[in-house]
Amino acid sequence: MTKSELVYQLNQTFPDMSLRQVEKAIDGIFGEIVTALGKGYRVELRGFGAFSVRYRDRRMGRNPRTGEKVKVEGKFVPFFKAGKGLRDRMNILRGK
Repeated sequence: MTKSELVYQLNQTFPDMSLRQVEKAIDGIFGEIVTALGKGYRVELRGFGAFSVRYRDRRMGRNPRTGEKVKVEGKFVPFFKAGKGLRDRMNILRGK
């Protein structure tokens, strides 16, 4: 699902909100999550999951085109761990 599809689905669920209002709400939520992660906080959405930041050490990588070894610097990356509620719902929806 793309962001525009999400906006459309939410607009169908909440017809009293315009597409622009729904999009602003989604942008606001995502923006706050990004801001919190940027400050090093963990963001937990009960029943859905938790976002956190992990550090990946520098390492030797490989250029997939040439096979040449390349130094990859250390970096912070976002990490998502699905909550039990989300996992349970996925299993029900997928018929497991």
